[in-house]
Amino acid sequence: MPSADSTIAALPAQPRKRMATSRSGAGADLLLYALIAGLVAGAWAFSRRGYFAAGDDIGYWLGVAGGVMMLLLFSYPLRKHFKSFHRWGKVKWWLLVHMVLGIGGPLLILVHSTFRVGSVNAAVALYSMLIVAGSGVIGRFLYVRVNGGLHGQAQSLRQLQARLGLNQAASHSKLAFAPEVEARLQAFEARELGPDQSLLTATRQLLLPLQAWWTYRECKALLKAPLAALGEQLGWRPSDLAKQQRLARGLILQYLRGVVGVAQFSVYARLFALWHVAHVPFVYLLIISAIAHVIAVHAY
Repeated sequence: MPSADSTIAALPAQPRKRMATSRSGAGADLLLYALIAGLVAGAWAFSRRGYFAAGDDIGYWLGVAGGVMMLLLFSYPLRKHFKSFHRWGKVKWWLLVHMVLGIGGPLLILVHSTFRVGSVNAAVALYSMLIVAGSGVIGRFLYVRVNGGLHGQAQSLRQLQARLGLNQAASHSKLAFAPEVEARLQAFEARELGPDQSLLTATRQLLLPLQAWWTYRECKALLKAPLAALGEQLGWRPSDLAKQQRLARGLILQYLRGVVGVAQFSVYARLFALWHVAHVPFVYLLIISAIAHVIAVHAY
């Protein structure tokens, strides 16, 4: 008969804390995107009020302020790539300022333009800026997912494997009382972390969280009967059984997220490399078109 030490309750609560950290990271992403959407909507509503036009004094200086902020964006790559700038504060703070400028500058330019374009060079400059700003948001999304590193993702998964007893060194897993659940988890890991790294697999793994959620739902349903039977054998009270169910579900979810993190790392790393290749030409196009726009404004 299984002992109490073989149950989920014998595990410390650290994975639940990690789950909370993961959820807070996803929540921060959603909050940032919602903030950007709200700022753009607010800028559009403000520009509809008719307080100024793109060519008057207010519109002109809004454009100047936005242009200066866009120029200051280049301080981050300077800090990152030139040794003489390495002593000027931590990179993470420069990245934060870079993000603020990357949001504030385009917003001021949009307000300056009143969301309209009056000439070809202005249109090229505006749309180039929007592409670069949107590319920056995408780059930030990829950077956050790549920055943790494959080693950290794999180490977290190995720790979860050891804690659940699903690694090769363990002779008895914490889920031995639910062999179907154990088999589903091991099959999910074998499929997603296997040697197949084709483009089709990489594309499919972008939707891996949905597959993990479906696997979690299956495991959750398969867990109820064997855990109830184990509780009856060990004489658990209803509150003990409910606690075991919560802990088991939490660890299963964390384990699936660990597999997803390792599987998706290579995909995001590949996309981040491609993003660098695509981002730089648009930056050069923005610089050229912005210079042409400024010259045209002051010449005519």
